[in-house]
Amino acid sequence: MQFYVPLQPPKLQKELLDSNYHYREYLPNKSLESYVACYWTVDFHSSEQKKLHRIIPDGCADIIFDLKSSSFSKGAFVVGLMTEFEAINLTQKCSFFGIRFYSDTVYRFIRHPVSEFIGNPVFLEDIWGDEAAFITEEILSANGISRIIEKVELKLKRFLLLNESKPNYLLQTGLQYIYATKGMISIRSLAEKLTYSERNIRRIFHKELGVSPKELSGIIRFQSLLQELYNSNQYRFTNIAVKYGYSDQPHFINNFRRYYGMSPNQVFKINSTTK
Repeated sequence: MQFYVPLQPPKLQKELLDSNYHYREYLPNKSLESYVACYWTVDFHSSEQKKLHRIIPDGCADIIFDLKSSSFSKGAFVVGLMTEFEAINLTQKCSFFGIRFYSDTVYRFIRHPVSEFIGNPVFLEDIWGDEAAFITEEILSANGISRIIEKVELKLKRFLLLNESKPNYLLQTGLQYIYATKGMISIRSLAEKLTYSERNIRRIFHKELGVSPKELSGIIRFQSLLQELYNSNQYRFTNIAVKYGYSDQPHFINNFRRYYGMSPNQVFKINSTTK
């Protein structure tokens, strides 16, 4: 069971969306919700204007299909965890479908450590071989998002049946603690709960995910704070920041800018006294 639901800017800032730019998320089937955070689509229809598409770290890895690709073999790629925001200028018509995987279970599908994909997107063909072209062709020829998701879920369920590899106990259990505490757990506390040394935990996280447990905890904490700010109307803004361990405003704002590339006031259109 996951305790964590990540957010991305288009969902947080709905004013970003317009008639030419659409971002949507879709929930997975119950049997896949421990593996898939969501399916998502991005569509940009204008060829006469630009649109800034912002992506922020969320502790997940994605398989992305370019729905306008002319190549089945090169129409899909895998992206690993992000540790900083990225802002992409969309300048031409595009359409993408993505599968957002939790990083502790994605190994069941991509067959490689997530660490191999950080900062280095890899064609799905290089991982799945000819299967990548087959599923990409099915997705590109599907009629509507429901049909795309149906085909994708059949593929993912088949992977689960065929892949009997056991999870890395240290990584998976460690991540569940991080999710459950909303990222507010120290490496020392994590080591005590797992009865492993801090050094071993750091080694496994770097080997499998490409990031330290401290870095990943910071991302999960930030995302959990975003979720609460997005859903809450009963707490003061400063109180929520303190709740998540930001003892002073400059520290919070600097951390927010690092992961989002904007100040919290710009994102939520509020000041520190309104919540």
